[in-house]
Amino acid sequence: MLTPKQHELLLFIDKHLRETGCSPSFEEMKEALDLRSKSGIHRLISALEERGFLRRHKHRARALEVTKLPQDLSPRQPEARGFAPNVIQGNFSSRLPGLRAEAAEAGAISLPLYGKIAAGLPIEALRDNEETVEVPMSLLGGGEHFALTVEGDSMIEAGILNGDTVIIRRGDNADNGQIIVALVDENEVTLKRLRRKGQSIALEPANVNYETRIFPAERVRVQGRLVALLRQY
Repeated sequence: MLTPKQHELLLFIDKHLRETGCSPSFEEMKEALDLRSKSGIHRLISALEERGFLRRHKHRARALEVTKLPQDLSPRQPEARGFAPNVIQGNFSSRLPGLRAEAAEAGAISLPLYGKIAAGLPIEALRDNEETVEVPMSLLGGGEHFALTVEGDSMIEAGILNGDTVIIRRGDNADNGQIIVALVDENEVTLKRLRRKGQSIALEPANVNYETRIFPAERVRVQGRLVALLRQY
């Protein structure tokens, strides 16, 4: 008998393996199960190993194998939280603002495009909820997402170019080193890499021509973190 979290993690790993051919990272598992630390994932994986549902291959990174699934699992059973299912359920639209039926049937989601965000000097984000962008469902996990258009070149060494569309998972927390949308002094928004230093927050560019900006923690609020990028040629 599996606990709800063990069951949820096993389904997530199984789906990730079937869709990508490799097991998910601990960070992806932590986010999918909405856990605060990776230690909880370690405990769940160990429990699933002990019960014969998972096998870990030693000396290989991200090498998990699902050896069996729960007997009560059927093809019509709801997916674990954090998935982007192949078939949109009737109540799924409340989690993904801007979803349109025709986009869902095509395997895409219509997200609100909130305007331009500076990847050079911070500007106030423009929120135009009438404009949307179609995003493949495979790029999204659980949670609420929105899109922003990048202006500037300060993140080019991270592969983010002027004119790119970035997909942001809304949230007020992020780990050190993640690329975030930061709200500075409640009216300036910028896309930078997050670095916490004691009671300060550093917003770090990915371009040697720009300087890292450091603020007291209370002046910066995380609006979300980068999960995908779209580019047109």
